[in-house]
Amino acid sequence: MQAFLVRLVGLLGLSSGLLVTAQLGRDLSARVNQTFLTPYHMRNRHVGLKVEGSNFTLDGFPFLIISGTIHYFRVPRDYWRDRLLKLKACGFNTVTTHVPWNLHEPKRSQFYFIGNLDLKAFLFVASEVGLWVILCPGPYIGSDLDLGGLPSWLLQDPKMKLRTTYKGFTKAVNRYFDMLVPRIAPLQYKNGGPIIAVQVENEYGSYHLDKRYMLYIKKALVKRGVDVLLMTADDGEGLIRGHLEKVAPNFMKLALHFLQGRSPILMMVYTANSLDGWGTLRHTLDENVLMKDVREMFNLRFSLNFYMFHGGTNFGFMGGAASLQNYLPTVTSYDYGALLTEDGDYTPEYISFQELFSSVIGTQQQPQTSEPSAWFLLMFLPQPVRSAKPICMEKLSVNQGSGQSYGYILYETVITTGGLLASRGHVQDRGQVFLEEKYIGILDHSTNQLTIPKEKKDYLTLRILVENQGRLAYGQDINKERKGLTGDIYLNNSPLRNFKIYSLEMNPKFLKRGLPKIWKPVIHKLQGPAFFLGILRVGNYPKDTFIKLEDWTKGVIFINGQNLGRYWNIGPQETFYLPGPWLQPGSNEVNYPHLTSHLPAHSAWTLPCLRGRT
Repeated sequence: MQAFLVRLVGLLGLSSGLLVTAQLGRDLSARVNQTFLTPYHMRNRHVGLKVEGSNFTLDGFPFLIISGTIHYFRVPRDYWRDRLLKLKACGFNTVTTHVPWNLHEPKRSQFYFIGNLDLKAFLFVASEVGLWVILCPGPYIGSDLDLGGLPSWLLQDPKMKLRTTYKGFTKAVNRYFDMLVPRIAPLQYKNGGPIIAVQVENEYGSYHLDKRYMLYIKKALVKRGVDVLLMTADDGEGLIRGHLEKVAPNFMKLALHFLQGRSPILMMVYTANSLDGWGTLRHTLDENVLMKDVREMFNLRFSLNFYMFHGGTNFGFMGGAASLQNYLPTVTSYDYGALLTEDGDYTPEYISFQELFSSVIGTQQQPQTSEPSAWFLLMFLPQPVRSAKPICMEKLSVNQGSGQSYGYILYETVITTGGLLASRGHVQDRGQVFLEEKYIGILDHSTNQLTIPKEKKDYLTLRILVENQGRLAYGQDINKERKGLTGDIYLNNSPLRNFKIYSLEMNPKFLKRGLPKIWKPVIHKLQGPAFFLGILRVGNYPKDTFIKLEDWTKGVIFINGQNLGRYWNIGPQETFYLPGPWLQPGSNEVNYPHLTSHLPAHSAWTLPCLRGRT
């Protein structure tokens, strides 16, 4: 974890920022294309977010952090995906969120991480839509919450000293971190998760009652498994008091410019507005000032976090109070001059920022609503096997060393160019080839090569999803039957290397436990492999029946965890036998792992036709 080794010489407002641009001697406002630096594309991960000279880098690539704050606890869980998609569609690449200790532990030793407080689920959704995460776990987070997010039961101790190394406080923090950190540690960058940075406490420089406190919090996080870039957040003189050695400071509200040494600057709390209190006038935006500030930040290559992108609501009694000239309790709405309204609608400022981000940092406007790509399911699988060369199913280190017997196996690697992809007979039996999310074609017993198109990106993820269509049942060649990739795959006559290999055996345990419970109605035609779930309702006496899959292409059918077998539209079989004893009165789950690029062209989800008596 790196520090900014520079000398602080002054505090300047944003309006003087252009002086620094001239001083640096080059135009920093040029369009920056970093669309490939997303959770989807960064599959082979190494060093994560770092500070290198005047840049943040992500796995070695210069990276401008464009973040917006959304508090999961201020937004109904049903709307998390919508708000995060709108953040991504506006041009942001990162979401910042804070973790409210008082909501997660409202009573001593009674912890809640479910429903609207399911932090892990929120982080999964962020990754699914293609956003990185800066996590602020506190223990104090401010955020205009009651007691700044600290539990009020701490104050039962008459000697309590909040935010210090007082034993009564640190004992409670340790217990809280013991519950929190194991939930977030597996979702850090190196593990394939979206968390690229963690903020240590919040604005401690303005509090600063204990010189040992910040080091204690840092150690408490690190020893429990936090190993991404650590940050602090302060402004003005508080920056010096709240700074930690070997921890990157963020700069709030005013920009700190350094004349000796060059370091990246992250405006961690760029605030478009201030909170509204009961009995005061509502605060409004000045879009011209807002846009001017952000343009200057981009000219200077500042990273920024927009607080709040979407404010949401102070549900229940979570709202706190401010002490300016008088005691000022916050109102229920936490609209905060955000780019989305409290109910998630677009503001005129949202559209302006979307256009700015598109023109300056090379973002591509994304649809504001979409179905998740099926590739995000890889996040819910066990860790892949990493290998320099391809490994066939039978030699894969799964099932307690027994290898993989059936189903599918996914090979993933990174390429830097297009050209001729050749299997030389090493695909057994049928491999679907994808470049990023785009379907390229099939490699099988009769097709040994494909053309990989050239793209503008420097690094591209190549995936080969191989189906075991069945081993030989007789003859001497049964000794040679290996499935998956049984040898090298070549791009322009050079063998591909450094694979991630995922086992997709499709056993009942995988379907019941391996898939997330985030099924959504299918409204649009999906792209790429997918899993479908239908509900079949039958009467009190289930009987034998048949399933007919019109317009479906290729996949497998499961009923209540039982595998009915493969289906394929090349025929000749068109209906599939469903034994009555495998059905139950009432609701039955029908799963369709549809692992092909050609999907049914239904305009809405409909269950395949069922023939027979039930």
